[in-house]
Amino acid sequence: MRGPCKAVLLICAASLFAQSNIGELRLKVTDQSDLPVPSSVELVSQANQVRQKLETDPHGMLVAKRLPFGMYRIQVEHPGFSPFSALIEIRSAIPKEYRVTLGVFSVETVVVVDDAETLLDPHRTAAINRIGSDMLQTRVTALPGRSLLDLVDNQPGWLLEANGVLHPRGSEYQTQYLVDGVPLTENRSPAFSPELEADDVQSMSVLSAGYPAEYGRKLGGVIEVVTVRDSQPGFHGKAVASVASFGTAAGNLLGQYGWGRNALSLGADVSRTDRYLDPPVEQNYTNAGTNASFSAHFERDLTARDRIGLILRRGQSRFQVPNEQVQQEVLQRQDRGSTETAGQFSYQHIFSPQVIGDLRGMVRDLSASLWSNDFATPVVAAQDRGLRETYLKGAASARFGRHEWKTGAELDFGSIQEVFSYRITDVSQFDPDTRRRFNFSDAKQDREQAAFVQDFMRLGNWSLNAGVRWDHYRLLAHDNAVSPRLGAAWYWPAGDLVLRASFDRVFQTPAFENLLLASSPLIDTLHSNVLRLPVRPSLGNFYEAGLTKRVFEKIRLDANYFRRVMNNFADDDVLLNTGVSFPIAFRKAEIHGVEVKVEISRWGPLSGFLSYGNMLGVGFLPVTGGLFLGNSASNLLDSTNRFPISQDQRNTMRSRFRYQVSSRVWAAAGVSYGSGLPVEFNGSYEDAVAQFGKRIVDRVNIDRGRVRSSFSLSASAGVLAWKKEKRNARVQADVQNLTGRLNVINFAGVFSGTALGAPRSAAIRLQTEF
Repeated sequence: MRGPCKAVLLICAASLFAQSNIGELRLKVTDQSDLPVPSSVELVSQANQVRQKLETDPHGMLVAKRLPFGMYRIQVEHPGFSPFSALIEIRSAIPKEYRVTLGVFSVETVVVVDDAETLLDPHRTAAINRIGSDMLQTRVTALPGRSLLDLVDNQPGWLLEANGVLHPRGSEYQTQYLVDGVPLTENRSPAFSPELEADDVQSMSVLSAGYPAEYGRKLGGVIEVVTVRDSQPGFHGKAVASVASFGTAAGNLLGQYGWGRNALSLGADVSRTDRYLDPPVEQNYTNAGTNASFSAHFERDLTARDRIGLILRRGQSRFQVPNEQVQQEVLQRQDRGSTETAGQFSYQHIFSPQVIGDLRGMVRDLSASLWSNDFATPVVAAQDRGLRETYLKGAASARFGRHEWKTGAELDFGSIQEVFSYRITDVSQFDPDTRRRFNFSDAKQDREQAAFVQDFMRLGNWSLNAGVRWDHYRLLAHDNAVSPRLGAAWYWPAGDLVLRASFDRVFQTPAFENLLLASSPLIDTLHSNVLRLPVRPSLGNFYEAGLTKRVFEKIRLDANYFRRVMNNFADDDVLLNTGVSFPIAFRKAEIHGVEVKVEISRWGPLSGFLSYGNMLGVGFLPVTGGLFLGNSASNLLDSTNRFPISQDQRNTMRSRFRYQVSSRVWAAAGVSYGSGLPVEFNGSYEDAVAQFGKRIVDRVNIDRGRVRSSFSLSASAGVLAWKKEKRNARVQADVQNLTGRLNVINFAGVFSGTALGAPRSAAIRLQTEF
């Protein structure tokens, strides 16, 4: 719709770090005469999936940035000196100063801290699933647009529905990405936004409870993503290339040059496939797609107290909408696309050893389009919509005794534009009085503000998190709320056990995708019976109680019980079979469940995880927001019925275990199981077979109203083909859905249509580092 947006940010004092749960270590290594000792340093945190091998500079100094909060084992070595090993804790945004004095090597016993000591975080008040560099590097090769989504889908409580839409704990369109410290709250699935590619990511954290007060707007689940790499002197980089089934090919190139206090990184990604979305029929008609992106990162330490950063990103996706059989027969073609251009700026200043501040900003332009040819059936649709956004956040953190305080405010200014039209080509598929043609164009301003304060405090074996957030939202609706957040954890050292509980009051703003279209008075002309209600923010109370237990010093067990109660529960609907979705809301939803994850960081040659989730979600009518057409629309306003929410999959299981056959060879296997989503189909078995085919219908229990269970088995193998100093080349082969099982994701859904999982597929990926 528009070219790259331009803006100038006025920068005043302060910045901080990329995420709420990330800190920094500043290490100095000397000998007993206080002379600097250039050394090799290893940092390990099994709980955070961090394992870094670093080098100090000639002055014995090292700065390790963007470290997730938790326990770390540090090992410092230099030839001729005794190695040093210790446990350290990163728990504050304020950089941790740590000094190591190496002694002359002797034959005396050296105390070595075991990595197992970092498997448990005794002060974490909510479960956080970390995805580190090792898991990112050895992940199963995904279809374009889904590399990050597949990793998140492996975490308990998350469900990947049709076309890569993530649903955390039953929430619809309430997922927030925090990319290098800046929130992105729109739908980031392949059908809506350009991809954030896993090869560009250094680490990820996945949260579904115990949110810091600084997080708001979309809180079904939060995915923290760090793309910035720590600076290293000289030129370093990596290149990744892959080929796979369905004509899939992808390439990624990333290079970084560090000099003095500066670091510059450049990255590019390209990919294409003949299976971009999840098709409604096995033939996979008209389903090609391409992605391309470019990014540039610059970071400079102005002084020991000041740091600036600049990030530029440009991404785009172009893809076809897969046809059903009848659409293929009439030669329908629909194309969709999205483009995103963004710039981020940060400036860091440390006021004192106890106080640090923050100002961080972003400007971006996000657009999406839909085009149909004249043969489209039952409707020809066209769309062009976009968002221009300016975001600013200022914060300050301070350490006072047992307290770690953080307070701040954020401003978000957006401009939303929507252009849409349709023309019905098969009138038999619609009510007789449905309008045959329609054109729409509108623009509105989005204004959102927030302020927060939070405190982390330790009292012996107790850890407490407390905070409160204020939000103001003004787009089509005007609302504000105060949201308290509480969390507590108790550590029992003798039992290697942490017990925890949290409460989150959440204020969640409506999805902006096609909100103007669904809210316009012009929509009243589409049908003789139209129900159109303003979509207001959702208010909810989230509860979680759980435990973390270290078993045999090698296994970490996380178990959680959660309950969510939400008013104005957000969902989505599709306008007249056009594929254009918009937000709606129901009176209330109640969701509860149990999640368990067993993780082996490293037990000899074995590593991996097993996650399981059991969830029950119920929605309650009447509708309270959105657009509804047809003779039954008015009934939705009076009904008090209850129904299973569209993400109500009762049982979900994921696992993947990797075995290191030798120092250069590994093999892995994974399993994915889902008990099936709800189905709304009013016809008979014979009607369904006539419309969708017997093989697809046999994967649906129409009488029970559920898709039958899905199952997929994957296998991978990798080899370190070449290594010389810090340069290496790795080859990985993957096979997914080994059994070739036909898995139905959604069937004849009012909101999601029919979507099929991928059949058996294979991929080969080559990775090089230099």
